[in-house]
Amino acid sequence: MTLEEAIKTALTYENRIRDIYLESVEATEDPAGKKIFQQLADDEQRHVDYLERKLTEWRTAGRLTIEKLESTVPPADLIRTKAAQVESRLGGDHRGLKQQMLSKALQAEIETSEFYRQMVDQLTDNGRKMFARFLEIENNHVEAVQIELDHVGRTGYWFGFEEFDMESG
Repeated sequence: MTLEEAIKTALTYENRIRDIYLESVEATEDPAGKKIFQQLADDEQRHVDYLERKLTEWRTAGRLTIEKLESTVPPADLIRTKAAQVESRLGGDHRGLKQQMLSKALQAEIETSEFYRQMVDQLTDNGRKMFARFLEIENNHVEAVQIELDHVGRTGYWFGFEEFDMESG
């Protein structure tokens, strides 16, 4: 796969995940759920914007420079620590919908991470570096969504994201 094809494919994955999170924002009534889904959607939109800039750069200059790519999703170990501290409870009526939305997001995140892993293995130089950072971020997204899904499914707790600010990671 060429670098241009890889960036276009990555855009497809990132747009898909962003849209899943935006659908989840609309589908949930829980303010904490809306907040986390919106933060994840915003993170994915930053990925889309970044990839669009990189695609334009590649097409116009024939080279790829690496800019710092930030994420609002903290590392998984911090998510686990914060989750263990939260005691707010989500009513059982909302768990099924949240599980469904989280399951859909998790599948998309796993597929995207696998694509990035393949690009890290296949590409060289700055293409490899760029996708390595995306892989790191998406792996954190997989962890965050999996932890949340496990937590909602097992205990009915919804992390209480009003108390856990993902931006303070």
